[in-house]
Amino acid sequence: MQHKLKKNNFAYIDGNNLYNSIRNYGWKVDLIRFRKWLYQKYDVVRAYYFIGLIPKENELYAFLQKAGFVLIFKEVVYTKEGTVKGNCDADLVLESVKDVYENSCEKQVLVTSDGDYSSLVKFLINKGKLRIIISPSEKNKCSILLKRTGAPITYLNDTRDLLELFNHKRKSPQ
Repeated sequence: MQHKLKKNNFAYIDGNNLYNSIRNYGWKVDLIRFRKWLYQKYDVVRAYYFIGLIPKENELYAFLQKAGFVLIFKEVVYTKEGTVKGNCDADLVLESVKDVYENSCEKQVLVTSDGDYSSLVKFLINKGKLRIIISPSEKNKCSILLKRTGAPITYLNDTRDLLELFNHKRKSPQ
């Protein structure tokens, strides 16, 4: 039996966008299964997870690392109302572009629904480095700016039965 040669693809995950988008649809992603799915479906050998650094969330960070994610932290600030602000967009773009210019990976998978990344998507397409966008939002909620790039997009809600946390009817990732 021949084994498929795995590619050296990297994923860049906007953690806040992933968490908030999926939560708005009333479910949670099983992050261990999600990491395995990225590897099996898209040959992702390194998955960067961009997230705000909040000291009380140490258990979450340890869990994400144990699940196989490489965490890239963004320092957060707090509003007067106590709301956490930590936008990781620039950090994600910088890491992605750095990896392109250092030729660190074959293709890139971008996990976001945020149109602020449309320029990055166009850049990756131009360099032949984009594998796919994985949108945590439904088709009608994913940014039109991402759709206009012509990039392939898959929607996480379409894989809910496979990736939902606590879903006992799950099939193994394919």
